[in-house]
Amino acid sequence: MTKKFFTLPIKAYQYISRMTPGNCRYYPTCSEYAKWQFENTNPASAFISSALRILRCNQFFKSGIDYPLITYKPPKLSILKTNINYDYGKMDIKYWIVPKDKKYYYVVKDFNDHRTK
Repeated sequence: MTKKFFTLPIKAYQYISRMTPGNCRYYPTCSEYAKWQFENTNPASAFISSALRILRCNQFFKSGIDYPLITYKPPKLSILKTNINYDYGKMDIKYWIVPKDKKYYYVVKDFNDHRTK
C-alpha cells in the first residue's frame, strides 16, 4: 500500500514526461531511480536518496550510470528453498540485488520481463 502511494506520482510524472525530449544525465533516469528506491527501501531513506540524486542531476556533477544503493540482509538459504514454487518451475524476477560490499547492494532492473508472455 505505501509503495503504491509513493510510486503513483512518479509513474504519473513518467507518463507526462514521455511527451517531452529526454534530458536526464544519468542512467537510470532520476524518476526511475526514485521508483526503484521506493520499491526496495523504506520511504524515508528512499526520499533522501532520491532528493540527493535529483540535486546531483546538473552540469556540476559527473553524469553516467548510477544505480540505487540499498542496505540489504540476504535471507538464509533455508528460507530460499521454502519460497520456490515447484509447480511452475519459473520465478518472476523484477530486480537483481548485486553486492557492492558487505553492507551495500546495487538495485538493477531485470529487463527480460517474463510476466508479459
